[in-house]
Formats: sequence, C-alpha cells, structure tokens
Amino acid sequence: MASVGTSLIRLAGLRKTYNEGLPNAEEVLHGVDLEMQPGEFTALIGPSGSGKSTLLNALGLLETATGGSYRLGGQDVTKFSDNERTLARHDQLGFIFQFHHLLPAFSALENVMLPALMRPQGITEKIMRERAGGLLDAVGLQDAHHKKPQELSGGMQQRVAIARALVLAPQLVLADEPTGNLDTQTSDSIFALLRQFNRERGTALLIVTHDQRLAAQCDRIIELVDGRIASDHPNAVAGAGA
Repeated sequence: MASVGTSLIRLAGLRKTYNEGLPNAEEVLHGVDLEMQPGEFTALIGPSGSGKSTLLNALGLLETATGGSYRLGGQDVTKFSDNERTLARHDQLGFIFQFHHLLPAFSALENVMLPALMRPQGITEKIMRERAGGLLDAVGLQDAHHKKPQELSGGMQQRVAIARALVLAPQLVLADEPTGNLDTQTSDSIFALLRQFNRERGTALLIVTHDQRLAAQCDRIIELVDGRIASDHPNAVAGAGA
C-alpha cells in the first residue's frame, strides 16, 4: 500500500524491447519517466502504435520492462518474481479493457466476484457476494445480478467489468479504451461512472482513449508519441468543473 506522501507509481527511464537480442528486436518504449499520485484521474492519449497499450501492460505488471525502474506504491516492482507480480496486481491494481473479458458461463455477480475468489485475503464468500452485489447496484445493474453476459448489452457488460475492477478496492485502475466499443451516449455514461468512483472512493484511474472529448474531461492528459512522452499537463478545464 502507498504511504502518505508516496507516489502511487513512479517510472524512471522505463524501456520495453520486444525480441531483445534478436535481429528483429524492436524497442517500443524509450526511457519513459512518469509519476502519478493517489486519486489522479488521467488520460493517456496518442496515435496508434505509440506504445500506449505496452505502457499500460507494463504498469499493470502484465509485461516485464526491459530496462529502467518502476515503483508501485513505494515498492520497486522491477525485480519482482512472477508470484510477487501476481500478488501486486491483485492487491493494488484493477483492469478494464475495451472487450470486457467476462466469462460467459458465469453470472454478472459471479464475474464481479472472480478477483476476490482468486485472492480472498481472509474475506468470506458471503462478504465477497455482498460486496460484488453492492458494486453492481452502484453501476446501475440492480436487476442483472444473475444474468449471463450474453443477456446484457455492451454497455451493461462494461458496467460489470467496472464493478469487477473495483471489487478489491484497488489504488489504481488501468483502463484500455474502456468506451472504444460503445456508442456516444453509452460512452458518456460509462465515463461518468469512472469519474464518480474516482471522486467518491479516491480511486486513481489511468485511461487510454482515442476520444479527445472524453480525454478533455480528465484532470491530467499525457500524450505518448513513438514510445516517448510528448506532453504531460494538468487539464485546468476539467479541474474547474470538478
């Protein structure tokens, strides 16, 4: 857990090379320096192929950086073992993807409970079920607890994915194009939910988006171009509307 005064994430010279040591090696991230504080609501933008998803995967401990350092909640996770990385993901991070990755054989409630079942942390199944149900209620799915994903619209499935990302109360949620597959009205409602959880629960979010309209509602906008941070600035307009 991040202590008072500790950055939530801190990257120094982070690099990622695919096929390192081979003739077709390709460096995708070129020494990225980045710091985020607890509770930040940040957009990550940039053209396709700029390295946004690679950076998000590195931050989510889904991929190992080739070089540089990464501190998560004050801990240097660069040298973590696979098991330590898995535990850190479960304890500190939540994930929302463009495609919801819900298990079709499971109900909405069971899909939300999955992270808690994988990392119970001494929580009883009854408490997990209550927590998951409460989150489904919070995202407006009071009547969908026992429905399977195929019975839900795309927007409803994404709401389930948001509830699942929050069930273990992560410090940071990493969202990769969470509204990219949705119409404008549904995108707005999903984005409003993310903002609501950010404000009410203090959950930090880093949202990869191509939607400049949504990015403009974030408190901070980071632009990645060719694997390097091209710009990083607070968004005074969003801050004024908070």
